[in-house]
Amino acid sequence: MSASLAPLAADASGDALARFLAGLPARIDTLAERVASTAPHRVALIDDFGRMTYGELVHAVTATAERLRAHGVRGGDRVMIVGENGIAYVVLLLAVASLDAWPLLCNARLSAAELRVIREHARPRCAIYTIDASPDAAAHARSNAARIQWTELALGAIAASDVDPGSVAEPVETGPAAQCAALIYTTGTTGAPKGVRLSHRNLMFIAAVSSTLRHVGPDDIAYGVLPISHVYGLTSVCLGTLYAGGTLRLAARFTPEAVLDSLAHDGLTILQGVPAMHARLVAHVATQGVSLVAPRLRFVYSGGSPLDAALKARVEAFYGLPIHNGYGLTESSPTVAQTLLDAPRDDCAVGPVIPGVAVRIVGRDGEDLPDGEVGELWVRGPNVMLGYYRAPELTAATVTADGWLRTGDLARRAGDGALFLAGRARELIIHSGFNVYPIEVEQALASHPDVLQAAVVGHPHEGNEQVVAFVQALPGHAIDVDALAEWAAKRLAPYKRPARIRVLDTLPAASTGKVLKHRLKALL
Repeated sequence: MSASLAPLAADASGDALARFLAGLPARIDTLAERVASTAPHRVALIDDFGRMTYGELVHAVTATAERLRAHGVRGGDRVMIVGENGIAYVVLLLAVASLDAWPLLCNARLSAAELRVIREHARPRCAIYTIDASPDAAAHARSNAARIQWTELALGAIAASDVDPGSVAEPVETGPAAQCAALIYTTGTTGAPKGVRLSHRNLMFIAAVSSTLRHVGPDDIAYGVLPISHVYGLTSVCLGTLYAGGTLRLAARFTPEAVLDSLAHDGLTILQGVPAMHARLVAHVATQGVSLVAPRLRFVYSGGSPLDAALKARVEAFYGLPIHNGYGLTESSPTVAQTLLDAPRDDCAVGPVIPGVAVRIVGRDGEDLPDGEVGELWVRGPNVMLGYYRAPELTAATVTADGWLRTGDLARRAGDGALFLAGRARELIIHSGFNVYPIEVEQALASHPDVLQAAVVGHPHEGNEQVVAFVQALPGHAIDVDALAEWAAKRLAPYKRPARIRVLDTLPAASTGKVLKHRLKALL
């Protein structure tokens, strides 16, 4: 563990935490200035259209903030940013935050209906679209009659909607622990979006800790394909890289060809993604007869959804490096636990809890459970959200009066402190009186050489719950359902075996790769 985090790990709730927090930059919009003051010519951002140094980033953020202010943006306003990963998106994020407005981060790949639900709930002052950098953002801008407002800031054309005179600004808070720095609407497991308010302190704490645990430095080039509109791509990848003064190579969308090209020619040192992304890259190389060339790659990470042992082994053999694992959620900014750079694991644990954060494993009676038993994971620390926007009752039901976040995830803690996930509490399947954790069944199915990913849901049937599995084949492979059922039967107790296995061309997923199980249940 980094020397700067060692005191924090030893005293997560005491003076060491206070000293660590006091030493952090107060606001996310100051990160570029922090590096530019000593290294203005260092490259901060690269995308498919160009590159920007830290000095240029400072100028672009300042100039963009002035344009936003002239457009009518005030402190406390929500500003909806619709786009995909690129220099323009990062500049807009930092510029909005610098005005004490709330960046409302939206992926342009959301449907018009999904964006409308978010807009109607958040009531933003205006919406900004990165129309040159994202064809989907341009389409949304046209459908909402947004007009091109400026093109001279080296960001490509930016379109903005008219300001909403009925949008009421929220109070501006003076402290970094209270002022909202990002508003992110989650897809949730039910499909009903919730607006998560994250403070400057929330984001800066995770950016600093995750960056330090990965030993990120000025010579690192991180691949930024995970959407910045999602908290994983925002905090750990984007802000974590800027905090360390590294370079972020932004990509709007994942394609195996683009990743391979960037690994070979951009000098990538850090590759972070979801399990399905790594699986697709491995399959592409195997089926297309191309080679992996990654002369500088030193760190590979998987998060966003569970990593199974079979995929872990394949990916590690492919990269020739350990694959690190972790766990988080939007409400915790997101990181709760991650495996350590200097201590990779042979199992699928999501690692020890990060320094400065405390966890509990809680039973149904509200009491703490001993190591090895499965219960709901509760989290407390500087990473816990401010709350859900315009949902005080939901916030109170999720965060206790003394600051514990009820994650809704099931986990157990090993004797060495490592956490193992068991799935979502609400996804627990009770079949013939036995608890079935979907993640166990998913990992058994995903270990089959023809399966890219699997998702398991419960389905009511004659007073019981059936275990139903949905699977997606690896590119170039076909799935024999009977053979897969036999494979699972050898690896699962009878009560855990799927009653049905359905093969889909693609499992429905959010932009991060997380499978949307409420859509799978709708198919039943």
